[in-house]
Amino acid sequence: MPEHTDCDSCDSGGRVWNYNYKPDPRFFGHGPVFLGLELEIVVPSHNYQVCASTVSDHVRDLAYLKYDSSIEPLGFELVTHPMDYRFAMEQFPWQLLERLRNLGCRSDQNVGIHVHVSRDGFDSAAHIYRWAKLIYRNEPQTVALARRRSTYAEFSTTARERVKHTAKNDMHRYGLNRYQAINPHPRQSLELRVFAGSLDLQQVQAALAFAAATVEYTRTLTSTDVIQQHGWDWDQFTAWVNQHEEYAPLAAEMEVLACAS
Repeated sequence: MPEHTDCDSCDSGGRVWNYNYKPDPRFFGHGPVFLGLELEIVVPSHNYQVCASTVSDHVRDLAYLKYDSSIEPLGFELVTHPMDYRFAMEQFPWQLLERLRNLGCRSDQNVGIHVHVSRDGFDSAAHIYRWAKLIYRNEPQTVALARRRSTYAEFSTTARERVKHTAKNDMHRYGLNRYQAINPHPRQSLELRVFAGSLDLQQVQAALAFAAATVEYTRTLTSTDVIQQHGWDWDQFTAWVNQHEEYAPLAAEMEVLACAS
């Protein structure tokens, strides 16, 4: 078993921090929406330190590693600092994913990809409400895109009923545990927990693209759009995605999974 530490002042090169480690965030890009990627990775024990050092060499100050006992038999969680979507697509060291696969790492349905979306990136509580409703109203399609249905990312009736409270960031959201499709508990973000883990480039980029695209699609969505144009329908969303080249990884993944209309 590799050693872990609570020492936040030590040299972080190749280090896997304790699960409760949370450094001050560094923001990359211009926003307004910042995304934080959490990628859970199963790591072979004989290559653990090599894998950790490989991640550190690639991500430098963009991300860090945390130990997570829920990853079995052994693994770590790669956690990025907040970055806007364009920065992530252009500047994240995506070649790292292939490198980790070559070292024997894997990430699959038994682990997850979580994407934190900054609350400040939304225009209003109403915008958050529209965003969450789009995801909850399209549960089958979202689950298919995410490549898993998980008790760690539930589409619970209670969560659906409390979307308004989640949007307003008020105390009523605390009737929920964090294992929801959208975890409302972080103070500065909303955590999209639906995606299965992956070291496939398109799948990981699609998770980030889905988070970013759903925010932008719902930014200007009006009640007229919803009522008369069926704005919350999946086929309306996918048509919009296909018109925006920046979300190409998402469009490609939806096509592969036959989620596109």
